Amino acid sequence: MKLSSAACLLALATGASAFAPQPFAAARTSSGLPMAATAEDTETKSSSSGATKDPLLIRAARGETTERTPVWMMRQAGRHMQCYRDLCKKYPTFRQSSEIPEVAVEVSLQPWRAYSTDGCILFSDILTPLPGMGVEFDIGEKVGPVVEPMRTWDDVKKMHLIDPSTAAPFVEESLRTLRQELPDETALLGFVGCPYTLATYLVEGKTSKEYLEIKKMAFTEPDLLHAILKNLADSIAEYALFQIEAGAQLIQIFDSWAGHLSARDYDTFAAPYQKMILDKIKEKHPEVPTVVYIKHSGALIERMAGTGVDVVSLDWTVDMAEGRERNAAGRAKAGLEGPGGVQGNLDPGILFGSQETIKERAEEILKKAGPTGHGMNLGHGIEAATSEENANFFIQTVRNYRHEGQE
Repeated sequence: MKLSSAACLLALATGASAFAPQPFAAARTSSGLPMAATAEDTETKSSSSGATKDPLLIRAARGETTERTPVWMMRQAGRHMQCYRDLCKKYPTFRQSSEIPEVAVEVSLQPWRAYSTDGCILFSDILTPLPGMGVEFDIGEKVGPVVEPMRTWDDVKKMHLIDPSTAAPFVEESLRTLRQELPDETALLGFVGCPYTLATYLVEGKTSKEYLEIKKMAFTEPDLLHAILKNLADSIAEYALFQIEAGAQLIQIFDSWAGHLSARDYDTFAAPYQKMILDKIKEKHPEVPTVVYIKHSGALIERMAGTGVDVVSLDWTVDMAEGRERNAAGRAKAGLEGPGGVQGNLDPGILFGSQETIKERAEEILKKAGPTGHGMNLGHGIEAATSEENANFFIQTVRNYRHEGQE
């Protein structure tokens, strides 16, 4: 039997109770895997004054000294879990499962219950806010996101600034519910898509491999592309603030397809609009850490760090020690204080290997990252075919690891 599938199936079988809060102790295994967190480990830690500390992941993102390295996985909620696939039989479309609050909450909690991750990320999509900007979309089972292509000034004029409370009230409800159900030591994570990556869908009209339409616009009608990017940045900044005010304790910004840009074009079409969002967050909520992720970003690390983001999420193609050095160098060049944090960066493919390999590779990254300013994660989202057993083994390996001086 797959890890935690029995608990998930029981919840599904009981109708309304499928979405009832589950005790933290539900994340346990009797299959010989490393044990999930002990009661002592998961107990809320308090300062000498009795005040509750911020979650481990949040403290690590701020560069504070922590008792161990926190861990979660991008795409941890979703297709690799049997209980999610069972739930999809009742709610077959992605928009149903992400826009019905009680379903989104359940899916968000599933990996946290199963693995005791230090972060619980809202189950949603980077395209979710688009209708609130005047851009409708659909997500096909086989073709992915589909958008009416935006390639003229008349198309751009149809866009408007989002009112998140009207456009995505289900996001607010989901976040508020999750914040109530999660223990104090688990961080609630929100996320947004960055303007360039969102613009690839708007201009291409669907997922692309070459991104020729948006590059053609960039090089023949740059003002048009900048207008699209500015509109997106204004709305996405509002959407990020909306998530924070609903309970998100950290915001990760995804500019996944910016890795297809040259350094010059990244500086022109991606970084300025990332910075617009980050600056808005820091202006209104300086206490909330931010993370940026770009797939295949090895050539861009210094530039990513220079945006002022708190944490750079490294993909698996980057050596962790080198990534830390380059992140610090990028911040120094931009006149930013401190070395900055990093996230990542185990190759998701390693989770298809032996548990011995998973442990060896994960601990290698932990040693190179050091004891502060690191949140362990994958270098990209977990693959749908990954076994729950190996996903759990990875999480528990990290939770059990201690740097010298940590207890």
